[in-house]
Amino acid sequence: MLVVGLTGGIGSGKTAASDRFAQLGVPVIDTDLIARELVEPGQPALAEIADAFGMDCLDSQGRLDRSRLRERVFMDDAGRRKLEAILHPRIRAVARNRIAALSAPYCLLVIPLLAETGMMDLVNRVLVVDAPEVEQIRRVMTRDQIEDVQAQRILAAQARRDQRLAIADDILENSGDLAELELPLAELHRHYLRLAANGSL
Repeated sequence: MLVVGLTGGIGSGKTAASDRFAQLGVPVIDTDLIARELVEPGQPALAEIADAFGMDCLDSQGRLDRSRLRERVFMDDAGRRKLEAILHPRIRAVARNRIAALSAPYCLLVIPLLAETGMMDLVNRVLVVDAPEVEQIRRVMTRDQIEDVQAQRILAAQARRDQRLAIADDILENSGDLAELELPLAELHRHYLRLAANGSL
């Protein structure tokens, strides 16, 4: 099966794009959702995170306090690497199992940090959802109700835009509104179906 890795910087529109592919009947596996499942109460990864970053990373119900952990790791490269070492091998294993269980011409594997995580071996092609950085920052500030400086810090912790574009087989430009995604996304869908039918992985 053809596995298309969908990636893009924060605020680029990955969710809007993957939602539209799902509406077209394409199976979508989202590594962010897998990560959320892995840190549910009772999961081994949550216990490891609490050991590594302190119990104050949990809220009063014993759930992960995402905003507190985010603040901690975005200011600390070593902390971010430690968190990735806990989560990424588990995310990779779950993603592999879910891909193996599918029966479809192609699937979408959403990996926001594809350029950073070394998970390229999981995908056959890379689709980058791209937007100008000023637009990414505006969207993140609006969506997450955060200040400009925090949005810029998050952006700076990710791969640069040119690094993502360098690994792209396909680019979905998303600098405007969502309606403008419809035609190029439908064409990409047809393209992937043709590739899958031809065995062009």
